[in-house]
Amino acid sequence: MTPASTGASTSVDAVASVSPAPSPAGTRMSPGGPGYRRMSLALFLAGVATFALLYSTQALLPMISADFAVSAGDASWTVAAATGALAVFVLPMSALSERYGRRAVMTASLAVAVTVGLLVPLAPSLGWLVALRALQGAALAGLPASATAYLAEEVTPKALVTAIGLFVAGNSVGGMSGRVITGWVAQEWGWRVAVGVIGVVAVACAVAFRLLLPAPKHFRPGSLRPRVLARTVRDHLANPLLRRLYAIGALFMTVFGGVYTVIGYRLTEAPFSLPQGIVGSIFLVYLVGTVSASAAGRLVGRLGRRGALYAVGGTTAAGLLLSLAGSLPLVLLGLVLITGGFFAGHAVASSAVGRTATEGRAQASALYQSAYYVGSSAGSTAGALAFHASGWAGTVGVGLVAVAGVAAITLAGTRAARVERRLATA
Repeated sequence: MTPASTGASTSVDAVASVSPAPSPAGTRMSPGGPGYRRMSLALFLAGVATFALLYSTQALLPMISADFAVSAGDASWTVAAATGALAVFVLPMSALSERYGRRAVMTASLAVAVTVGLLVPLAPSLGWLVALRALQGAALAGLPASATAYLAEEVTPKALVTAIGLFVAGNSVGGMSGRVITGWVAQEWGWRVAVGVIGVVAVACAVAFRLLLPAPKHFRPGSLRPRVLARTVRDHLANPLLRRLYAIGALFMTVFGGVYTVIGYRLTEAPFSLPQGIVGSIFLVYLVGTVSASAAGRLVGRLGRRGALYAVGGTTAAGLLLSLAGSLPLVLLGLVLITGGFFAGHAVASSAVGRTATEGRAQASALYQSAYYVGSSAGSTAGALAFHASGWAGTVGVGLVAVAGVAAITLAGTRAARVERRLATA
């Protein structure tokens, strides 16, 4: 085994059959309005469950390596299988959400994922563990695209970035709590008990999500015909802005996947030699991601979308460079900057997809999520290989290349916008 982890789109009349009917802005949810708080909490909890389950083995990779007597690269497949399956299944699951509804698909996805989560601790071998994790990732594919589409349909446009930021904040809390809880539990009772505890937490989140999420008011069932789906996907991929956003999401996740797949190995080895519980607690820096994702809307309001992307890309790069230090406090500060930059960048890019695609929103979001999780698997693969070959500096090098890609794509978008403005005024 090789190492691995973790212009608006308009369409022809066939695509209209899979899109929500226009509805008065006054009937959509907004901060302070009816249902908004329940909706925010429900999707926050869905985000917690999604990331807690998806990355439940990431902080435990050294222990899994020892238990099954396998290399770090082999153990990292327990993360790669989940993220890779999610990337593959997110588009088909988005099609189901167009036909059967966002809330129904999200509920079913969480139900299957949490059930598998209770079986993961019983895996008798690495092969079985990887297979269960792949099934779990495929089930979770129904969450991200459906949640973004639900928000784009049910929330006022002005509140969309903030609402998606809260969902992404739930991702950060889930990722943090999953790693912190598993770190301390595994130190006392082993990795199997640790992932079992995460499964129980996810069950509670799934039940609360279903009870809290308001019924959609603006969803209109569409067609499951492959021809219609293919045409919708083609139209989205033909949109230059959407293509740039998909690439940006993938590159940000390349950084994040590489850093957090390898960091556990770095901190448990010399010169730090930290115990598993302390390594798990390092993931408390995810709280920074909660704050930065929630603040992404204000950042876009001040700097614009491209300005915000430049800012968070620079923050991420600074964190990568700082993490090269041999001092633990400086490494932690570097992780804070990487985490804050990543979650803010993800919130900015994913919300821009929701606003850009006025037709087939679930498919547009699914393509973004697919690119995002391909970036996770690719980044973790590249990060693990680079760590094996060159140590932490190699992993940082992979991250810096990805951030440079974000900057280049954003610059291309800036130049394209200038050309469009000149043509419009000519």
